[in-house]
Amino acid sequence: MKQAPGPTPETAALTVRALPGLKEIGAADWDACAFSAETLAAGDETHNPFLSHAFLSALEDSGCVSRRTGWLPLHISVERDGERLGVAPCYLKSHSQGEYVFDHGWADAYERAGGAYYPKLQVSVPFTPVTGPRFLIAPGADPDEATAGLVAGLRALRSETKASSIHVTFMREAEWERAGAAGFLQRTDQQFHWQNDGYATFDDFLAALASRKRKTIRKERRDALAPGITVEHLTGADITEAHWDAFYAFYMDTGSRKWGRPYLNRRFFSLLSERMADRVLLVMAKRAGTYIAGAINLIGDTALYGRNWGCIEDHPFLHFEICYYQAIDFAIARGLKRVEAGAQGEHKLARGYRPVLMHSAHDIADPALRRAVADYLQRERAHVAEAVDVLDTLTPFRRTDEGGACDGAAPSETSPSKTSAPESP
Repeated sequence: MKQAPGPTPETAALTVRALPGLKEIGAADWDACAFSAETLAAGDETHNPFLSHAFLSALEDSGCVSRRTGWLPLHISVERDGERLGVAPCYLKSHSQGEYVFDHGWADAYERAGGAYYPKLQVSVPFTPVTGPRFLIAPGADPDEATAGLVAGLRALRSETKASSIHVTFMREAEWERAGAAGFLQRTDQQFHWQNDGYATFDDFLAALASRKRKTIRKERRDALAPGITVEHLTGADITEAHWDAFYAFYMDTGSRKWGRPYLNRRFFSLLSERMADRVLLVMAKRAGTYIAGAINLIGDTALYGRNWGCIEDHPFLHFEICYYQAIDFAIARGLKRVEAGAQGEHKLARGYRPVLMHSAHDIADPALRRAVADYLQRERAHVAEAVDVLDTLTPFRRTDEGGACDGAAPSETSPSKTSAPESP
């Protein structure tokens, strides 16, 4: 794919290419764009591990991302006179699985009306509901020019592949605003993140909570480990293939019970460890000398990102301990600003995780479908904003109102079963 049709003054001199895999671009070139000052401007993360060549290439080289799995890589590269200005991780998709921004209803409605919703273009990190840059700008390039070129390239690729739409998911708010100005439809959703307000210890965090919630968390942590369970934090060279074998058994058990289609294969985890072990944190639970549960996290420079969890024994509150409380312990010890514990889960509120907005942008070719989706998103954004405001009043943190101390309320505190979705702790 060459220059996008109908160039504007900002894109007329640019060449756009669709790269059929990260083998078409070296790790140094990709990472230079992913971690440039221009890409990271207006954000607090200086290294988002999911945008690294190491992570994305591990998905490709393991076969988790491929034409066969419905994630065909077609990464966008914008260049001028052979000099790269920016890239975007893009996939041609034949389904809507592994995205966490749900458009199944749009697809069903369009298919019933006689349209073909698939293929579609997905600009994202596969299987990963983590916010990060999506338009990756080369060092020294003009962000507006490079972004305009990437958008023009995506629209040209949509036409060339006969895709119905472009979906840019879990993008940063500043990019979301620019996408809206470029004509993309804007969507919001919510997650729950833990914020480190300068805590030196886990007890400092507990001191910020209402007394009743503080006691509940202490009891959950005590009960989770009561059956003689011990917990290990493993990162870097400490992670062995035996650890991955154990973790993969947890992952597959949970995935098969929930949907029967885990997205990641065993080879992916070996490649991840080979290429970026220092960015991996495995939290593993052991009982009677055998690993029984675990969670994988990726380590950024300012955040810890919880991803997949699984277990082969079901113990009360063990999910909370391994996925949430151990993550907080690690973040405090490392001085990280927050823990992002994946998609879903109002039960995270009671554990000190707060609601935050997520952002995605969607460009739909068919005018009729576009109008219908735009109307839906207008109402959905209002609902999401209202829900976040309400949920924020249910956090367990100490606060006072006109009536004095207020312990707040929270959703159910029962532990999820071991059939919880493996994709988000």
